[in-house]
Amino acid sequence: MNYIKGFRCTICGKFFKPEEVSLTCPDCGEKGILDVVYDYDALKKVLTRDYFKNNSNYSMWRYAPIMGIQEDHINEMLRIGWTPLYKANNLGKYFGLKALYIKDDGLNPSGSSKDRASGVAVLKAIEAGADTIACSSTGNAASSCACQAAHMGLKAVIFVPKRAPIGKVTQISLYGATLISVDGDYKAAFNLSKEAIARHGWYNRNAAINPFMVEGKKTVSFEIIEQLNFEPTDWVAISVGDGCTVGGVYKGFKEFYDLGLIKRIPRILGVQSTGCSPFVNAARSGEPLKEADENTIADSIAVGIPRNPIKALNAIKFSKGEWISVTDEHIIKAMALLGKKEGIFGEPAGVAAIAGIEEAIARGIIKKDETVTMVVTGNGLKDPANAQKAIEQPTLMKPNIEELDKYLKEKGVI
Repeated sequence: MNYIKGFRCTICGKFFKPEEVSLTCPDCGEKGILDVVYDYDALKKVLTRDYFKNNSNYSMWRYAPIMGIQEDHINEMLRIGWTPLYKANNLGKYFGLKALYIKDDGLNPSGSSKDRASGVAVLKAIEAGADTIACSSTGNAASSCACQAAHMGLKAVIFVPKRAPIGKVTQISLYGATLISVDGDYKAAFNLSKEAIARHGWYNRNAAINPFMVEGKKTVSFEIIEQLNFEPTDWVAISVGDGCTVGGVYKGFKEFYDLGLIKRIPRILGVQSTGCSPFVNAARSGEPLKEADENTIADSIAVGIPRNPIKALNAIKFSKGEWISVTDEHIIKAMALLGKKEGIFGEPAGVAAIAGIEEAIARGIIKKDETVTMVVTGNGLKDPANAQKAIEQPTLMKPNIEELDKYLKEKGVI
């Protein structure tokens, strides 16, 4: 059964029936991003704790009734979601927190949380009868779109800025997508993809245009709730670029709250790099969102003009959360910290939330007696070049045991 009631514009608030709109609000134009609205009264009878207890599909597809998708092809899809949630005892103790949990979304098929949105996009493209799907991306959405499209036999046309990391560019090509490396920044890549999609009629996976992308991204919150036995932590920290992911995180918690499955919504900590922090700048100045430089190693959140601002701003506002920015140096430190303390390898944008948590604790935003969950949004192998900055380079050593012991003593190993 399709539980979608319609769509509501995030700007003007107007409600539309499913047959009245395609992607954005016809009154507000491209900026009128839509929210998918469900029949929550009907869903309350379906999505009960017993439903989840008896559901053996441990992937994000277990939430199909509240994802706005037809279920015909979900058994053919790659296994997306139900990534592990670890209790980070070492890092939690290091920060002095009551409890810290890490959701490792870097273990999705293409190595990032963007598979959640791309999986939905591919299914919606199939529903629409499209044979080609397209998007622009700083890297992860692009590689995930190419990955999911390849598995389901769709053609993919992917637009990335010239600065996209080699790891992600390699993935896109390996998955057989048509890769367009745009001589410019993310804004240039987005604009070219928009023009090409309109001209050729491809299915539009761009997260800041397509309202169904949030429906995939919100499943990370559903999983956190289940994995914590329906008692989420006080805070959830997430890195922020376009705004779609943090918007999805909030929507997931809000929907399970509205369905009576949890008693409260966690406060959300939205983390950006100081090198690209339009949301943080707006929050501190009290002024409308303005274009920011894209000067950060965290390419996945290097978005100078966020295309999904309302959902992101509302996520922090309605959850009574906070915006925070951290330096690239702090992000690099967080990469090493997460690896050494917990054995998890995250890319720069994937670990920015760790740096954000540390900064929030230092500022007294997050209290030591509170509990926190953070989401690693991308695997470290996505960007090995920047990972090199977080480590000490190995010492070349002659095959001599005395020389080895000397080195080990200096290191405190023996």
